[in-house]
Amino acid sequence: MAEGRIEPLRGIRGMGDRLPAETPWWQQLEAAVRRVVRAYGYRELRLPVMEFTELFKRSIGEVTDIVEKEMYTFEDRNGDSLTLRPEGTAGAVRAGIQHGLVHQGAQRLWYMGPMFRHERPQKGRYRQFHQVGVEAFGIATPDLDAELILMSARMLRAVGLEGLRLELNTLGSTESRAAYREELVAYLRQHEHELDEDSRRRLETNPLRILDSKNPDTRAVLEGAPRMADSLDEASRNDFDELCRRLDAAGVEYTINPHLVRGLDYYTKTVFEWITDDLGAQGTVCAGGRYDGLVEQLGGPSTPAAGFAAGLERLVALMAERDPDLPGRATPHAYLVVAGERAAEQADGLAEALRDQLPELRLVRHCGGGSFKSQMKRADRSGAAVALILGDDEAEAGEVSWRPLQGEGEQERLGLDAAADRLKGIIGAAESLG
Repeated sequence: MAEGRIEPLRGIRGMGDRLPAETPWWQQLEAAVRRVVRAYGYRELRLPVMEFTELFKRSIGEVTDIVEKEMYTFEDRNGDSLTLRPEGTAGAVRAGIQHGLVHQGAQRLWYMGPMFRHERPQKGRYRQFHQVGVEAFGIATPDLDAELILMSARMLRAVGLEGLRLELNTLGSTESRAAYREELVAYLRQHEHELDEDSRRRLETNPLRILDSKNPDTRAVLEGAPRMADSLDEASRNDFDELCRRLDAAGVEYTINPHLVRGLDYYTKTVFEWITDDLGAQGTVCAGGRYDGLVEQLGGPSTPAAGFAAGLERLVALMAERDPDLPGRATPHAYLVVAGERAAEQADGLAEALRDQLPELRLVRHCGGGSFKSQMKRADRSGAAVALILGDDEAEAGEVSWRPLQGEGEQERLGLDAAADRLKGIIGAAESLG
């Protein structure tokens, strides 16, 4: 390093910046999420990004990969063990108990924000990632499960993501799952030498996760494994059948996947995933299910609960692939060029008046001085549809010069009301493109 040179700092690997060329997809996705959750009567919950580590150990499960390998955990100055949240459900349940929401009847809640896991960064998997989560407390019946799946489907459609595959399964009650676990372990013990190393480790800690193995040899062993459906209690079977009937009636296509278990210990009964083949190995973009025992497990009253979460990075990647022109539609509608002392005195007032009259207007007011020629170059580079030119003559006359920057058209002088009417047309045309 040359003497006296300051080495520039870089961001943390796996915790990427979202640059202006990318953020239009994020803005469209976040706006769609808010519209959809409001349409179903869900209220926003804002949670801290950090919790006591014990919360995640008790909810997610101490022998899960998340707790064992992936959490960002540290001791603060008081000696308390704190963790950056790796998922949102545990914090939502903690807040519901702490603030008494679970005592107030049915609660429909949602949240959105960053999560953190120390994983190997790759396409579709990051150390800081973002999720939208939807949680409902106090409703035990499968009509809620259907509502969550229908809501997630609507959310995906709202951002143009059609053709994703829905997979369903039921894990049964805690008791029936425990009975199935014993049968599964007994079977896998007979084939332990055929399992991959990770599955042999899970056999001791979390055997149900072996059902989700992608290893070909392990999957071949699983072909002859006991089926979870054969261990279901009657209530779980009836609930799952009712859910399927509701989805059929709503015209939702799905596949029942008996190996779908989800990676968190708290799930019971219904689990589901929306999957794409366009993101390689990281194909799950939205997933959820029931977790009827979690509220009680974390110290609250016995409360049925269900929810889902969607990874925003993966959704944005799909949106960018299917609509690559979206960032261009976030460019300014107009660029205000200012030439002359009198014009400079009036330019801010003109810009503010147009923004007041047209709340959807994206107007860049030139700043930084420069010649008329250099300002027009900047107007061209901005991507705006039109340049509004305010010189001293226009300022004196209460007018503005209108110069199209896209397509054909001649420069002309307009009164301010006429210019505002023309800008309405530009805004409307841009909105019609999406």
